[in-house]
Amino acid sequence: MSLAEKIQSDIVVAMKGRDDFKLSVLRMVKSAMQLKEVEKLRKLDEAESIQLLQTILKQRKESIDQFTKGNRPELADKESREAIIIEQYLPAGASAEEMNAAIDKAVAESKATSIKQMGAVVKAAKASLEGKTVDGKALSDMVRDRLLKLG
Repeated sequence: MSLAEKIQSDIVVAMKGRDDFKLSVLRMVKSAMQLKEVEKLRKLDEAESIQLLQTILKQRKESIDQFTKGNRPELADKESREAIIIEQYLPAGASAEEMNAAIDKAVAESKATSIKQMGAVVKAAKASLEGKTVDGKALSDMVRDRLLKLG
């Protein structure tokens, strides 16, 4: 079952269960997917669907941060509940150990010795973590720390 089909079937389940909050989140996700399909003039493949969900999740996390800073805990709570629902449709996230192993491998392959090669290392590390949900900012920070220790 594709991601879009899974979301559609869960929309039906949420309607039958009268779970209005989950229903609204799933409809928002489905709407975003349909909008992206219209932009691309074709159906999204699984990787593109996952990428879109990661983007939506990142937006939620940024909103949580902004609402927390703005002293709006009720809005931050709503965004965090939405993020929890969205995360259920993403593949398992890469653990810190997996990210460290990917960074070690990327540094060795690219023979990186300074922060100037950070882009190549991040790209190689992301490639080796393909299929897992990776927080790009966390990965970049880890690569930066590792390269600063080398240099």
